[in-house]
Amino acid sequence: MQRRYLSLAAAIATTMTLTLTGCGSGTGSGDDVTLKLVAADYGDSKSNGSQHYWDELAGAFEKKHPGIKVDVDVYSWTDVDKKVEDMVKDGHAPDLAQIGAYADYAAKGQLYSADQLLSIPVQADFTPSLAEAGEYKRVQYGMPFGASTRRLFYNKKLFAQAGIASPPQDWDDIAHDAELLKAHGVAMPFALPLGPEETQAETLQWMLSGGGGYTDSIGKYTIDSPENVKTFTWLQKNLVAKGLTGTDPAKLNRAAAFQGFADGKVGMLNGHPTLMKQAGAKGIDYGSVELPGTNGKAKNTMGVADWMMAFKQGGHRAQVGKFLDFVYSDKNVEKFSAEYGLLPVTTSASEAMQADDTYARLHGFLKQLPNAEFYPANKTSWPLISKTVKAKMGAAVDPRGNPAGVLTDIQNTADAADNTGE
Repeated sequence: MQRRYLSLAAAIATTMTLTLTGCGSGTGSGDDVTLKLVAADYGDSKSNGSQHYWDELAGAFEKKHPGIKVDVDVYSWTDVDKKVEDMVKDGHAPDLAQIGAYADYAAKGQLYSADQLLSIPVQADFTPSLAEAGEYKRVQYGMPFGASTRRLFYNKKLFAQAGIASPPQDWDDIAHDAELLKAHGVAMPFALPLGPEETQAETLQWMLSGGGGYTDSIGKYTIDSPENVKTFTWLQKNLVAKGLTGTDPAKLNRAAAFQGFADGKVGMLNGHPTLMKQAGAKGIDYGSVELPGTNGKAKNTMGVADWMMAFKQGGHRAQVGKFLDFVYSDKNVEKFSAEYGLLPVTTSASEAMQADDTYARLHGFLKQLPNAEFYPANKTSWPLISKTVKAKMGAAVDPRGNPAGVLTDIQNTADAADNTGE
């Protein structure tokens, strides 16, 4: 924390000079400029797709800055990262990209740092844990855009029918409650989505609840740590082998697990805030609690952030900075978060939401954000390791498999990637 504020203070003179002169690299500030932004789609239907959000926001910005136009293309999460990658490889990097990873571009010197773009108050307002997660070699290049934490969701009606009086607080409770739910005919007592869609998320949630994680305090991969081996051995023996997950976790994707919960067929699962809207729309009476751990609540929950980044190629630093200051205003951060069921990425917007009973169901998620653990997105090897986890992690809980062997296999890939790429 002290390092961050010292670095921000050290940047004041440079930032104030840019603000006063209005100059950036590339085209002059007096010329008309069109900024290209490629963004991910957070909507669950055409009617609430992110293109609507960005078109409205860009229009409002252009009215205040008539010399700057903003052209936005929105793609699905399936396509957006690859789209930006291809644009960069073809020599046509967008001015801005709102995608899932930034470190590889930062390592190649292709991005502006946050302090080259944002005003001091805007950069200082990012939630500290998110700002730190956006750093590559202690310089912030990734600006958080949309965040979430994870909690355990449970179906109150199914719990009552099974005679379960309270939600689980530790792993023993999870196993015991899942047995009761199964005995009362629940198709999927505990949904464990280790299918290829979002395996890396479910994996980290269980690592953290077992006292482990993807990396240690200095950023070294610890995928096959004793804690992680113990965690996935427990899942294999106490949930999967006993038929308490309802299906093969390696074939269950997060979207299907969420849909099953919304349809009243899932007793428990780990989820993020968007599940509240999905379940509520189907009339599910649900509750949520902090992730259970081996002996009581887990020390940490998982946090996820998506990233805004600005490429140097177009040379529109000053104009990009003006637009980003507008994007990260309290009004716009709160609007985006409320629209898509995400957590705000700034301290001021988070405090406003916590003080507003309209967002009462989000308060538990918001309180967890400052201490949440994130993917090691600051490592250029992370995209490869994430892909490897998606491909292999389901086998770690197969009743016929070897959890330690699967974790060691992934660890070897991680070590090799670090040795060649970091």
